[in-house]
Amino acid sequence: MQKFIEDAGWPRIIIGLFLCALFIAAPFVGVRIDASLSDTLVRVGMNGILVLAMVPMIQSGCGLNFGLPLGIISGLLGAVTSIQIGIRGGVGFLIAATIAIPIAVVLGWLYGQLLNRVKGDEMMIATYVGFSSVAVMCIAWLLLPYTSPTMIWGYGGSGLRTTISVEGFWLNALSKYVKIQIGEFFYVPVGMFVFFATIAFLVWAFFRTKVGTAMTAVGSNPEFARASGINVDRMRTLSVILSTVLGAIGILVYEQSFGFIQLYMGPFYMAFPAVAAILLGGASVNKASIINVVVGTFLFQGILTMTPSVINSVMQTDMSEVIRIIVSNGMILYALTRKVVVKR
Repeated sequence: MQKFIEDAGWPRIIIGLFLCALFIAAPFVGVRIDASLSDTLVRVGMNGILVLAMVPMIQSGCGLNFGLPLGIISGLLGAVTSIQIGIRGGVGFLIAATIAIPIAVVLGWLYGQLLNRVKGDEMMIATYVGFSSVAVMCIAWLLLPYTSPTMIWGYGGSGLRTTISVEGFWLNALSKYVKIQIGEFFYVPVGMFVFFATIAFLVWAFFRTKVGTAMTAVGSNPEFARASGINVDRMRTLSVILSTVLGAIGILVYEQSFGFIQLYMGPFYMAFPAVAAILLGGASVNKASIINVVVGTFLFQGILTMTPSVINSVMQTDMSEVIRIIVSNGMILYALTRKVVVKR
């Protein structure tokens, strides 16, 4: 028991027990456990790859990727271009990913070059990179020459809408495959989880290769890595590119399940839940694993899903959005401050 506590850590044990308590209390306040558990699992699948995108930069010593909006913007460009072309179904989703990945590689390379020049302050600079890129794209979404009636403002107008539906294009492109439906409320999108597991396995396998081992060595001890003949800046840039590509793929997976593309200020704060999730999963600022991704995503999304519904039922009023904001930002604040204390 003591070894389990040391391995898991008290924060995750306490949050896990609180989540169990919410599930236990749910039936007594009129909340269906099957619907809540299904919602939690769907959210894990939707957000899993976005959290996974944190791993490469953490492993290479670049810290937490607060510049994740760069990858998200790449995915959004792929998504709207796919709709503009008019390709539907799973092929449309693959086209969106095919367009997004090269954009993410270019933006990731530029992002990596910047971080190599600000070593020691990566997370602060990354935050400004993420925020500024979203602001720049607010202008770009109005100027880019897309013409699809599904996306532009008004009839014959110009500029993209704030929210664009993917229904009729590639809604549930992954979720609809091999789905499990038990009863009316319990639903598990197996296809989305298989895709998440495949990407996670590829990341795990990459870090077992020679290049992945060199990247981990750079994050653990850059001076030793340099003495061993490893190009530190190259490994750091490669990790940033990989993280940006995963962010682009992750937002596409999120959109095909969510059903909408959110432009303009939509990606502004999307890095923070991913950061909080991987920290809650047990990652540190220079070490992360696939287990940290899975555990952290489930805990974060579970609390975020269960707390508003249970409290709403107890208070007999609709405060879901207020409670969601308090809980999500509170957990992010807890996760970040806890890591600051540990680092000191």
